[in-house]
Amino acid sequence: MSRTQFRPIPLIGTVLLASILWLITFYLGWSVFWIKISFSAASLAILSFWLQPDIKEHLKFSARAIWVGLLSAAVLYFIFWTGKAVSSLILPFAGQQIGGIYAKGTGTSMWVIALLLFFITGPAEEIYWRGYLQKNLMGRFGPWQGWLLATIIYAAVHIWSFNFMLIGAAFVAGAFWGAMYRYFKNLAPVIISHSVWSMVVFAVFPLH
Repeated sequence: MSRTQFRPIPLIGTVLLASILWLITFYLGWSVFWIKISFSAASLAILSFWLQPDIKEHLKFSARAIWVGLLSAAVLYFIFWTGKAVSSLILPFAGQQIGGIYAKGTGTSMWVIALLLFFITGPAEEIYWRGYLQKNLMGRFGPWQGWLLATIIYAAVHIWSFNFMLIGAAFVAGAFWGAMYRYFKNLAPVIISHSVWSMVVFAVFPLH
């Protein structure tokens, strides 16, 4: 992507919209959290396809993409399992904040959470955060600078949770999936990784 192709106003507009949607999702108590996050992510994904129709060219599903996605999801789960064990030892508030993340799902069936994460939230988040935002930032600022900026923005919108552990988790996960997209230049393994990991960590084998 050349600098003449970079359109800062639409990109900034989507970031502001993401901030508003994440504010509504995390800070405002009405409605079901998992419905709100799915709606927010899906809205951004639809907008991404409208602003950048060639996103679909970066969706190349294959046996290799599936295996890479599954393996990376397992690696990321281990990273978070280790991080949870270490943070619980050195940060006195870690356990309470991690529990607060899971408390948002109270009253919602685990099956509903799993299906929403796997089929909507995971794919939609990757389409916007990596397929649109990071791709454009890498095109404008360079591969590693764009990756870092996209990771910081992804973590920053989670500030509305007022949960240090969640913001840190978003940074780690965003950096991980961003690096995958930077390396493979293919959204398919990243979508599989995000969808499987989030389904497992929130609905199948929770880390709390």
